[in-house]
Amino acid sequence: MRLDKWLKVSRLIKRRTVANEACDNARVTANGRSVKASYDVKAGDVLELRFGERVTRVEVLEVSEHVGKADAPAMYRELR
Repeated sequence: MRLDKWLKVSRLIKRRTVANEACDNARVTANGRSVKASYDVKAGDVLELRFGERVTRVEVLEVSEHVGKADAPAMYRELR
């Protein structure tokens, strides 16, 4: 699954266009390297999202096309 779509489905970012812009502006890294929105997300990837001073690191646990709002947090685990 594309990174921008995964970010939207997991509800880490509300809109796919915003996720796409974040990737284009090098605010998202996967496994320590900057990636584009077309990056293929796999279980086990460690993603880092930077928005201003806030940095969020998550480990991808699941890749699924359709997930309900209640189940979205089960797609990733937040790291410190």
